[in-house]
Amino acid sequence: MKNIPRIFIDHKIKTGDTFPADKSVAHYLSHVMRTSKCIVFGFGHEFNAELNADGTGITVGADTGRGDVVSEITLYFAPIKRTDDLIAMATQMGIKRFVPVITERTVNHHVNWARMQKIAIESAEQSNCNSVPEIAMPIKFAELDLSSLCFADERFAYDDKTAQKIPATANAILVGPEGGFSDAEFAALDSAGAVPVSLGKTILRAEVAAVIAIEKIRK
Repeated sequence: MKNIPRIFIDHKIKTGDTFPADKSVAHYLSHVMRTSKCIVFGFGHEFNAELNADGTGITVGADTGRGDVVSEITLYFAPIKRTDDLIAMATQMGIKRFVPVITERTVNHHVNWARMQKIAIESAEQSNCNSVPEIAMPIKFAELDLSSLCFADERFAYDDKTAQKIPATANAILVGPEGGFSDAEFAALDSAGAVPVSLGKTILRAEVAAVIAIEKIRK
């Protein structure tokens, strides 16, 4: 299945189904990739498929039998200037859900979330994921349940804090904005018993920190 174009379908499909082909998809298959063969995927499954001769529809063939590589991880993150890069990279890591969190130092309050969803779809198509992560509506830091949440703690880069063991059940992690968490937010995380996770002794760009944080808790 290497190099066969993958196309996300935003509804459940099964072998034998035929659905309309968007003009841009038909053009991409016929004129860019010069093939009628493709793989369609969504909701954890993928199928062999083929563009009809007239280019108006795609017929679903057999299930490929390849399991979904997407995990159950939720990434809580502060929107950043390069939120598009964060969404693309974290989707490629195979996460389930994004939850934007507005922190004290969040600088990007005007994200085009419809565009971010398109970026997630494109990244899933490219990375062999059989699901596209959900992007939830933004919430405020104060609305988070911090009691069992893991969070990327940049304080490890400045001192010799003792790292805690990441719980085996951990499936969510919080990453802060470019300027990091505020003192008040660190105090809230610490007092609530949130689990600090070290990303090493260097200071990382927020989008890179998100990828490393995901890898830290991925089973």
